[in-house]
Amino acid sequence: MSNFEQFHYDFYQSSYTIDDQEEGYNRYGSNENLCGSRKSQTGEQPPASAFAPLEMLLSSQSYTGQILQPTYSPDTLSHLGYVDGFDEEPPLLEELGINFEHIWQKTLTVLNPMKPADGSIMNETDLTGPMVFCLALGATLLLAGKVHFGYVYGVSAIGCLAMHALLNLMSISGVSHGCVASVLGYSLLPMVILSSSAVVFSLQGILGTLLALFIIGWCSLSASKIFTSALAMEGQQLLIAYPCALLYGLFALLTVF
Repeated sequence: MSNFEQFHYDFYQSSYTIDDQEEGYNRYGSNENLCGSRKSQTGEQPPASAFAPLEMLLSSQSYTGQILQPTYSPDTLSHLGYVDGFDEEPPLLEELGINFEHIWQKTLTVLNPMKPADGSIMNETDLTGPMVFCLALGATLLLAGKVHFGYVYGVSAIGCLAMHALLNLMSISGVSHGCVASVLGYSLLPMVILSSSAVVFSLQGILGTLLALFIIGWCSLSASKIFTSALAMEGQQLLIAYPCALLYGLFALLTVF
């Protein structure tokens, strides 16, 4: 029995004591306090460049306090192309290309073939007046019992293309499709007077024929005068008046017959 107790004592015997355990515990606590004090110090005073990159630090030093406020030079503002304030903006009709003063001046130029034409005004591609005169011609023909809206617009389109090709061959500077359509359309106004006369009395007679010839000469003279003034083609008015007379002769045939 004594041998067994001696074996049991020798088996569980070690050099570990309670003093060593307390010393290890105190040492672990001091290490934990030391780590906590270091964490608190790092939390209270983090270094400024710990997480910020160098570019951000340099940009923060050159910050002037103006964010999202671009500065423009006078040259930049001139290229922007906008106008401050609604008072300085052009009227809506002028933005749409409708200028009643120019329409009235062109109409007076057509009504008076002997009046000199202003080439700067007649060179504009204004189609408001021509559209109105084409509608008026078709409406007056409709009142006379003739539904010729398709013929009016078809002959007008073909005549504008033919005159555009002819004027580009004859003139040095050339002409645009809009200018040709504008001039031919405004010169159609005397033909509206002829179609209005067809509502009152028949044009199939000597009086109607003479009136139609007079209207054709009036339209062709006005158109050729405007073309020579706008394209600087002095001395070529008769050459331009001949194809214009052929074109307006087609409208006269639609009106008389």
